[in-house]
Amino acid sequence: MNVKETWISFIHDLQNRICAALEQSDGKATFMEDEWQRPEGGGGKTRVIANGNVIEKGGVNTSVVFGDVTDTMRVQLKINGAKWFACGLSLVIHPHNPFVPTVHCNYRMFELYNENDEVIDRWFGGGTDLTPYYLFEEDAKHFHQTYKDACDAFDKSFYPEMKETCDNYFVNTHRGNERRGIGGIFYDHKRPNETQDINFWMQFAERCGNAFIDAYIPIVEKRKPTAYTAENKHWQEVRRGRYVEFNLVHDRGTIFGLKTNGRIESILMSLPPTVRFEYNYQPKFGSEEYKLQEVCLHPRDWLNEISEEERIAWAKKSNSC
Repeated sequence: MNVKETWISFIHDLQNRICAALEQSDGKATFMEDEWQRPEGGGGKTRVIANGNVIEKGGVNTSVVFGDVTDTMRVQLKINGAKWFACGLSLVIHPHNPFVPTVHCNYRMFELYNENDEVIDRWFGGGTDLTPYYLFEEDAKHFHQTYKDACDAFDKSFYPEMKETCDNYFVNTHRGNERRGIGGIFYDHKRPNETQDINFWMQFAERCGNAFIDAYIPIVEKRKPTAYTAENKHWQEVRRGRYVEFNLVHDRGTIFGLKTNGRIESILMSLPPTVRFEYNYQPKFGSEEYKLQEVCLHPRDWLNEISEEERIAWAKKSNSC
């Protein structure tokens, strides 16, 4: 099996396993698959879920697309070559309950070819990040610890590097550098070299992709029974507005999809079903909403104070889910 086939197989298997875990946690809704073809080359499997017990709207998408490098791509995306190939998984889950966080995950491989169809560039990228509406520190610690464990299995420098990259990527710079959420890990343009070959980056993506279920599902299980009010829902929709702003203004994946004539329904699947844009809305000083906003303005080292008891408790929780 060649590099592309191996990667495509991994991405489709990851899609199947994540969808199964989310359906089990929701307990009601199931994913609908929409398989589509791209006229310029390739296609994908868009899987959407809505109106469940837990999930208000979500999608777990895979795409395998390719084509000629256009002038627009050369100018806008700084890509130089004759042809390109991209394959990846992208998911966003927006829960009903404001105490259950939104989550985003993406893992992808990109190849660039010359006129003779020879590979002249290949890179890997991806990550997973959490967007809560109310701050539970134990959830943040669990989420970050799960990805630190995944990173440490390959290189202990990865987690601090990729956490910082994540903190500095998912930012609404037009709102005073306000983060979209509490981060996670994010990496991009990781090219194979003498010490970190193609298999290294594939295995790293597999480890991080598999970690999604362990990182997110226990949080869902813990928070989904929490009662909430109309005021809580109002705040969720205000913060969802920030999510929309980032995705439409800054996100490179969205921009890439739009510049390469991507499938618009799949690209905009990431947007939440309901949002609020209220003029100069500010949460009450000292409130739980205010605390969440402050965390988004000032990223934290979530693992600096994690205790062994917390790690054991979350490990037990993960094993029971």
